[in-house]
Amino acid sequence: MTTAAPAQAYLQQFSLAGQVALVTGSARGLGLCIARAMAGCGAHVLINGRNAAAVQDTVAALRNDGLAASALAFDIGDDDAMARAFAQIDAEHGRLDILVNNVGARNRKTLQAMAPAEIRALIDTDLVAGILLAKLAAGRMVPQRAGRLIAITSVVGELARAGDAVYPAAKQGLTGMMRALAAEFGPLGITSNAIAPGTFATETNAAFMANPALHDPMAARNPMGRWGQPEEIAGAAVFLASPAASYVNGQVLTVDGGLSILF
Repeated sequence: MTTAAPAQAYLQQFSLAGQVALVTGSARGLGLCIARAMAGCGAHVLINGRNAAAVQDTVAALRNDGLAASALAFDIGDDDAMARAFAQIDAEHGRLDILVNNVGARNRKTLQAMAPAEIRALIDTDLVAGILLAKLAAGRMVPQRAGRLIAITSVVGELARAGDAVYPAAKQGLTGMMRALAAEFGPLGITSNAIAPGTFATETNAAFMANPALHDPMAARNPMGRWGQPEEIAGAAVFLASPAASYVNGQVLTVDGGLSILF
């Protein structure tokens, strides 16, 4: 008979001890929940956002809870600022083990109502910035022959509704990139995966949550009968970043309460 491994040995598969994780857009919302969970599993998290004061407040709150966190405020739409931020990671930490590309923008308009500049701005934020972040992060991971690239996409990359054409296009493009990176970097010990959230009760969706005509039908069509709470995204991110997911590569983990499977 084989002897069962102690429970602690299994729990260690989800440990992120000694890892450095950059979570973009982590001063609030889903990004903050992901960063907090990763820090709780032992990672040193780099908190990112455009608002330096909000980033510092988040770092202070995490440290007050005994978690390891540092501020890394920069705009993902600013190429020079991104380059400086990654140089700061090199100088202060000497490594980057996990990238969670979480920042996203939304512009709910019909295609005809969107100006060309609005279309380009949305694509730049939701797709191009993610490509550039992955490029910079992989540049640090390749020499280590280890790393985790994680992108937060959306169930709307696969689903469709009227009046929202550009955002799904960008998110589906991000999914395609992650699969391509899985093939490119897999031989180098780097996994690339995506998380596709459904409807979550975040600050960004506050207007939807406050309007029963918008909130209630979306909750009703979900098999679980509700929207997700932001902290419910965290387990998926920790899993994909952890040793437990060492053979998970090029996949999309959908976290939507079953919304996308309901006919």
